[in-house]
Amino acid sequence: MTDETQISNHELSSLADRLLKSGCIKFGEFTLKSGLKSPIYIDLRQIISHPKLLADVAQAYLPIVSRLHFSRLAGLPYAAIPIATAISLIGNYPMIYPRKEVKAYGTKAEIEGEYHAGETVLVIDDLATTGGSKFEAIEKLTGVGLVVRNVVVLVDRQSGAKESLEQAGYSMHAVLTIHQLLDYWEETGKVETDKIEQTRSFLHHSGS
Repeated sequence: MTDETQISNHELSSLADRLLKSGCIKFGEFTLKSGLKSPIYIDLRQIISHPKLLADVAQAYLPIVSRLHFSRLAGLPYAAIPIATAISLIGNYPMIYPRKEVKAYGTKAEIEGEYHAGETVLVIDDLATTGGSKFEAIEKLTGVGLVVRNVVVLVDRQSGAKESLEQAGYSMHAVLTIHQLLDYWEETGKVETDKIEQTRSFLHHSGS
């Protein structure tokens, strides 16, 4: 366990096992959007097909979420909207979300849900890589007068997002880091050592 996250060993082992079992994290050879070949693929959109896992993932955000000051959650489309909804239900937090595409009809809303300029919103996302998608969403939220100070993700891929966001004045918090997960799977033998080593090497070189 690192001091970067506050998750208990029991929660870490439970989530790590189930993220693997549900196919949210896969090992093999995958071509990423960038064209790079990766030995790991993280697809947290699969969480929605596993209601108990979704509920437990939302619960795992709460220790971080509950100590931050905000008026509303802002779930980022698409993967984080069900996660933010589950956190909203458990913690009784009002929620909004920025649209990926602006509606060309009706209200032509960029942000769905009720909000008021000047309110502080807490950005909820599933995964942090470089931080690019976070900045796009933050721009939409601040563009309508909302204040963003913190971003909370389930998995920090440790590829520069935290540092990029901090340089821009935002704090990023993660329930889990990819290195915590890799250490756990290696120690317990849940994933073959060569796959763990390939992944560590890939993350080190793609993050530098």
